[in-house]
Amino acid sequence: MTIAKHLAAFAIVAGLSFGQGALAADEGHAEQVKPDRQSWSFSGPFGKFDQAQLQRGFKVYREVCAACHDLHIPFRALAQPDGPGFSEDQVKALAAEYKVNAEPNEAGDVVERPARPSDYFPPPFPNDNAAKAANGGAHPPEMSLLAKARTYERGFPTFLFDIFTQYQEQGPDYIVGILTGYTDAPAGFHIDPGVHYNRIMPGHKIAMPQPLQDGQVDYPDGTPTTILQYAKDVTAFLQWAAEPTQTERKRTGFTVMIYLVILSLLLFYTKKKVWSAAH
Repeated sequence: MTIAKHLAAFAIVAGLSFGQGALAADEGHAEQVKPDRQSWSFSGPFGKFDQAQLQRGFKVYREVCAACHDLHIPFRALAQPDGPGFSEDQVKALAAEYKVNAEPNEAGDVVERPARPSDYFPPPFPNDNAAKAANGGAHPPEMSLLAKARTYERGFPTFLFDIFTQYQEQGPDYIVGILTGYTDAPAGFHIDPGVHYNRIMPGHKIAMPQPLQDGQVDYPDGTPTTILQYAKDVTAFLQWAAEPTQTERKRTGFTVMIYLVILSLLLFYTKKKVWSAAH
């Protein structure tokens, strides 16, 4: 009798699951798609940033993303080691193209002045309400930590393999997936006005219009000007912005590992000498 009850309960649950799946299919809900895994120069324990790619990524950010998204980093960061590699003079000239609020004068008035390398990139909107009003009620996220803040579920058993392969690029892969995931909605999928279909975005609905188009940004170095290339370049730049000391951290980690190996060998040798003398 107990077995019969369990079988009946299983049949009910299976029926409900099948019914929910059929309902989702009827409503046109497309299956969630995981982003493609990309190849990154900064991946792995010995990876480092490609300076030319960071410069291209900064160009894409400045000409496309900066119109809506803030990047809370100082201009001088662009000249630090293992970064985009701009010279101090280039950073000074770049900063001077932006205006920031100066300290209040004696009358209490705040005027604008050219930015200096120590200043942060000014936000594209004066406040959050202005940002929402200009973007249909959606607030564009600040981008300095975006590559670390965004991720997706890898699932079992993939995440187990990631432990051994040291795969840590879920965020960058996800951003590239979003930037290249715009497509027409499948039949029956409801899209509200001002919302766009994206095959990678959870729920497949995103307020941001497709930001990248082929040939949109000129690359003087002859790199292909495709959506995928733009997406990878700006994502690499965002990864650097999120962790500008990543390359240095990896070098330090490798040095510490060598030190620990040598220390372990010395301790093992010392133990053998001590115990051999004792016996």
